[in-house]
Amino acid sequence: MPSRRRPPHARGTLSRRKLLAIAVATVAAPATITLTTAAQKGSAAPAAVAATAYEQRFLDLHAKITAASSGYFSPDGIPYHSVETLICEAPDHGHETTSEAYSYLIWLQAMYGKVSGDWAPFNDAWETMEKFMIPTHDDQPTNSFYSPSKPATYAPEWDEPAQYPAQLDPSVTAGADPIAAELKSAYGTDDIYGMHWLQDVDNTYGYGGDGATPTYINTFQRGPQESVWETVPQPCRDEFAYGGKNGYLDLFTGDASYAKQWKYTNAPDADARAVQAAYWAHVWASAQGREADVAATVAKAAKMGDYLRYAMYDKYFKEIGECTSPSGCTPGSGKSSSHYLLSWYYAWGGATDTSAGWAWRIGCSHAHGGYQNPLAAHALASYDALAPKSATGRADWAASLKRQVEFYRWLQSAEGAIAGGATNSWKGRYGEAPAGTPTFYGMYYDEAPVYHDPPSNQWFGFQAWSMERVAAYYHETGDADAKTVLDQWVAWALSETKVADDGTFTIPSTLKWSGAPDTWDASNPGGNTGLHVSVADHTDDVGVAAAYAKTLIYYAAKSGHAASKTTAKALLDGMWANSQDALGIAVPEKRADYNRFDDAVYVPSGWTGTMPNGDTIDSTATFTSIRSFYKDDPNWAAVEAYLAGGEAPTFTYHRFWAQADIALAMGVYAELLE
Repeated sequence: MPSRRRPPHARGTLSRRKLLAIAVATVAAPATITLTTAAQKGSAAPAAVAATAYEQRFLDLHAKITAASSGYFSPDGIPYHSVETLICEAPDHGHETTSEAYSYLIWLQAMYGKVSGDWAPFNDAWETMEKFMIPTHDDQPTNSFYSPSKPATYAPEWDEPAQYPAQLDPSVTAGADPIAAELKSAYGTDDIYGMHWLQDVDNTYGYGGDGATPTYINTFQRGPQESVWETVPQPCRDEFAYGGKNGYLDLFTGDASYAKQWKYTNAPDADARAVQAAYWAHVWASAQGREADVAATVAKAAKMGDYLRYAMYDKYFKEIGECTSPSGCTPGSGKSSSHYLLSWYYAWGGATDTSAGWAWRIGCSHAHGGYQNPLAAHALASYDALAPKSATGRADWAASLKRQVEFYRWLQSAEGAIAGGATNSWKGRYGEAPAGTPTFYGMYYDEAPVYHDPPSNQWFGFQAWSMERVAAYYHETGDADAKTVLDQWVAWALSETKVADDGTFTIPSTLKWSGAPDTWDASNPGGNTGLHVSVADHTDDVGVAAAYAKTLIYYAAKSGHAASKTTAKALLDGMWANSQDALGIAVPEKRADYNRFDDAVYVPSGWTGTMPNGDTIDSTATFTSIRSFYKDDPNWAAVEAYLAGGEAPTFTYHRFWAQADIALAMGVYAELLE
C-alpha cells in the first residue's frame, strides 16, 4: 500500500577550523529602499513602505527565487524540487516536485504579502497548487462508489522489497470511516481535497505521453528497507500502458486479477504547512486591513485541513491501542480509530472505469515526531477564518492539538531532541511488539517510523522543521507545555551549534539514538531518563539552518531568551555573508551516497516490463537502468567517474524548499526581532 518518505540528503562535515559557540557574525546592513507594489485587483494600492535590513534580504532572495532566469519554476509556474536536475533524495529527479515545494511557495508568497502588501502572489500560489497538485474530479473519477463501512482491503507491509508483492487479504475486517459522510455533506462532493505528494513536472519519465504535461507519479511502495535507490517509479493513473501486463500493480500487491486504476498518496506535513501559511497570511493581511484580499484562499485552506483529518486515522480504521494481530485488532467505530496525530500519509484510489466503479481510502498507523504541526492544529481548532465546515472538524483538531503536544513531551529525550514516533501497527502488519515496548495511548514506540534506509529519525532537519512549528505555536499562544518542550530542546540544540568569528557555522546533522521513552502517563509525564540522543556529525546546511533559526526566533521573541536571539542572528548573518550566489544561498555538498546509482532494484524473477522510454524492467534492473535519461544529464559525468572508482562528486544544490526557508527566516527575524 502507499507510503511516502523523505530520506535526508547526505552531507559531509566541515573541515577543521576554530569554532566559537554562539559568536555573532558582523555584516553590514543593506540600505533600506522604498517599496511600492501593484495592488491586487479590486483593492486599493498599498502604501509605499520602507524595507528594513532583513526585510530587504527577504525581498532580495524572493526576487532571485521568482526570477524567470533562475530556473526554480516550470513554464506553468510549478516550483521544481531543485534548479538542478541531477539530484536524488526523496524525489529521484530535480525537476520532479513535491507537495512540500508547493506548500513552501504558498508560505513564501504569504511573507511577500506581509512585506509588500500585495496578496495577489499568495492567492496565485494557492491556485497553482490547486490546479496542478490536487487531483481533479477527472483524476479521481470513482469516489462515488466508496463505501465508508468497507474503506479498503487489508494487505500486510513487509520488511524487505523482495517480500513483495503483498497479498491482499479480504478476510481481515477494516473499521468504518467516520468522516467521509460529513465531508461530503459539508462540501457537496465525494472527491478528496488534498495534495498528492509527488509530480513529474517536465514529464521526464513519459507517463504523461508525448507532451510535457505534469504527471502524478509515485515511488515508495515496498516496506521500510526500500530506499529511493530501490524504487520502481510508477504512474498514479495506471492504464497498463507501461510496465508489465498489469502495469505496475503486481509489483506491489498480489491479487487474482487487476483493474486499471488511479491512486494518490498525501504527505500530511505538506498540507499542514499550507494551512500554516494560510494562517500567517490571514494574520498579516488582517493587520494591514486587507483580510478580504485573502479570505477566499484561506477558506480553501480550511477545507484542506478538514480532509487532512484522514491522517489522524489508523491505516485500516482499526481501534487505537496495542493491536497484536490483523484479525485480533478490533475494527474501529466512530472516532475509536483516530490517534489524533499527523501520520506519515493518507491515501485514496479507485477504478478508472466509471461503469464498473470502486474506490478505497486508508489512513496510516505510523506517526513521526517530525510531521506534527501544532500551529496548524491550533488554527483549525480555534481561528475562525480557518474553521472547517464539517460537523466535527474543529473538535477533532482541538483533540489533535492536545495530543500532538503530548506526543512531543513523550518523545523528548533526556538531552532534549525529539525521538522517532509511534505505531498502531507493529511492522505494518498489526504484529505484537517486543515485551516492554513503551506505549503512547496504546501505540507502540517506534524508533524509526516508516523507513530504515536511512533511519527516519536521524536527520536533524526533522527536528528543525517540527520544532519551528512548536515555537510558532508557543509564540502565538504562550502554551506552557510547548514551552517546557522548547526549553529543553533549545538548550540541547544550542549546545551542538557553533559559529566561527567569520560567520561560518555548524549545526547537528546525523543523530544517533539509544533507549526508549517511558510509557506515557498524561497525569505524570516521565523524565525519559532512558532515552538518549547523540550527534554523529555536523553540517553547514543552509536550509536546515534557516528552519532552525526560525525556531530560535519564535522562542526568543516570546521568552526573551537572549542566546536564541543571538544565535539566530548569527546563523542568518553567516549564511548571508558567506554563501550567496546568483541563485540564492547555497553551499557545496559531497554526495558519497551517489555510489547507489548502481543499486539493484528488486523485480521478481520472470516479471518483465518496460518504462515509457523503452528501458527494460526485469530482475537485472538497477536504479539507473530504468532511468537511463540520467546518462544525458549535464552533470552525469561526475557521477559516472565516481562509479568507476573516482572521488565522490560535489554539487551545489538550490532546493526550492531551502531557498524559501532562508527567505522566510529573514522575514520572520525582521518581523519579531529586528
